Amino acid sequence: MTPKIAQFLRDHAPATPCLVLDVDRVEANYRRLKAALPLARVYYAVKANPAAPILSRLTALGSSFDAASWEEIEACLAAGARPDAISYGNTIKKVSAIQAAHAAGVTMFAFDSEAELDKLARHAPGARVYCRILVENKGAEWPLSRKFGCELEMARDLMVRARDLGLDPYGISFHVGSQQTSTAAYEGAIARVAMLFTDLKDAGVKLRMVNLGGGYPVRYRAEVPGIDDFGMAIMGAMTQHFGNDLPEMLIEPGRFLVGDAGVVSSEVVLVSRKGKDDPVRWVYLDIGRFGGLAETEGEAIKYSFRTPHDGGADGPVTIAGPTCDSTDTLYEKSNYRLPMALSSGDRVELLSTGAYVTTYASQAFNGFRPLAEHYV
Repeated sequence: MTPKIAQFLRDHAPATPCLVLDVDRVEANYRRLKAALPLARVYYAVKANPAAPILSRLTALGSSFDAASWEEIEACLAAGARPDAISYGNTIKKVSAIQAAHAAGVTMFAFDSEAELDKLARHAPGARVYCRILVENKGAEWPLSRKFGCELEMARDLMVRARDLGLDPYGISFHVGSQQTSTAAYEGAIARVAMLFTDLKDAGVKLRMVNLGGGYPVRYRAEVPGIDDFGMAIMGAMTQHFGNDLPEMLIEPGRFLVGDAGVVSSEVVLVSRKGKDDPVRWVYLDIGRFGGLAETEGEAIKYSFRTPHDGGADGPVTIAGPTCDSTDTLYEKSNYRLPMALSSGDRVELLSTGAYVTTYASQAFNGFRPLAEHYV
């Protein structure tokens, strides 16, 4: 929690649940990332948090943007981003969205299948295209391994076809999974990309770009490698496999830029037990999985909590949301402990919740409104 967030919560005590996000911390994280990977161009993954204050600040810093929909592209343009600074990074796009993006001046598109490539050739002629490949997601707390990407041999054939269709076969992308805690994941993926570059050069297609994706982690409950560790591993692997002929490098950070810039403030609705002698208390908050904490699915992302009673005696808890749905249980197996003094009406802060919370919140499940947002 940054001093600005703490002061806002003290001075305003906003209604809960809400997100309070420090935009200055986003800028600081952007500068840290640029220092760790100075040769890479930053394309902020808009899906992590598309709030206008974030997009405007990043635009002013010279960031580019990775958009997953026409609506995200519109938001970037409204924030002042240049069309040629936007990558349409979703490999699954409606024809109408491709046409709108192309008409707006977006020139770079992702794909991972022949059908999507053919759509791009018809509706975004001459565009720069890059193919996403499948890579190992081991070490990621939120894996992304199967829905997107294709095998290397298919990627080779698709990039040759892209050239033959009159598109610009620009490069290759991969994603090692969100909240990736292993630098080795990037090293292995870069080795696969380098092989593909060589195969395509032999086929008469000279690629110019490697999109290293996102996945750069933030600290939740457990320590994670620092961004400098990832920078050194990535640059070491790029130099090892490409030598002095380094291609252009793109990175698509989302969580790393905004995750630890935000705090969710919540209210305890109820503290109860399932049996008189049950040592485990159930703590129900006014925000849950349907309120934006979707990444607690499978207890994958483990947020840290701050309460008014920290430092006192604590005990084991199961933490759940407020809705009439049994799947709205956040943590039951991850050994969370909260103060014994915690009771209904207490405010609780969930730390490092600036990413993938507001965008995952349902509109009105059980009638609950999405959490409010405050950018300071």
